[in-house]
Amino acid sequence: MRRLLVLVLSAMLASTGTAAANEQVVGGERASIQANPWAVYLVDDRGTQFCGGTIVAPSKVLTAAHCALGRSPKDVQVVAGREDKQDRRAGVTAAVTKIWIHQQYVSADEGEDIAVLTLKDALPYEPLPFAELSDRALYQPGTMLRALGWGRTSENGRTSRFLMQASVPVLPDEFCVDTYPQFVQADMFCAGYEGGKVDTCQGDSGGPVVVDGKLVGVTSWGEGCARRNKPGVYVRISRYARDLHSVVDASPLDL
Repeated sequence: MRRLLVLVLSAMLASTGTAAANEQVVGGERASIQANPWAVYLVDDRGTQFCGGTIVAPSKVLTAAHCALGRSPKDVQVVAGREDKQDRRAGVTAAVTKIWIHQQYVSADEGEDIAVLTLKDALPYEPLPFAELSDRALYQPGTMLRALGWGRTSENGRTSRFLMQASVPVLPDEFCVDTYPQFVQADMFCAGYEGGKVDTCQGDSGGPVVVDGKLVGVTSWGEGCARRNKPGVYVRISRYARDLHSVVDASPLDL
């Protein structure tokens, strides 16, 4: 599926000689794990990072359903507290014991693209509260959001070694519908610039989109990365607040 953070960076095309030096990073920058302790990434049984996630309770991580579908808990681990993927001494790696996927999920572009991972042990990092049904104002067009992840820094590039972040504005639903006919207004929102250049990309899926200290979105899908008139599409977390509370607030024995 998508994406996950091009933060983009239309960029790093410079590493291939196809872009000017001043285009190495367009709209993205490194982010500190100390300032974003709830940002995590997921690795498979070979240790390869494939998605992002957000700590929403000490032993619960919210991610995208398309990141978890078809995976067994024993084949997924959560890496927390690590800004640099190559620094194996930093942070912790947590085992997953249960995977909850929204019961109506079929595909990312049809909505319900959320999943919650229950961990064997609580993480020693601060969780991030998620948007509630009453938080409609956080999705007003023009609101500036922060998207974070370790995904690709260009559409055909490699995933980032470091945690990255980019600021993108919420776009009007009408623009999103015109761009993507399958866009579901109640379940999703889109964000970015009509001219492209700043976006999420492959590897960022499941990662956090944040405003005012709340998780408002999960990176979900889109067409390419940082393309003109092709913004990123994100899960509208407030729409699923009730479902999420039933899972996040439950004890492991209740799931």
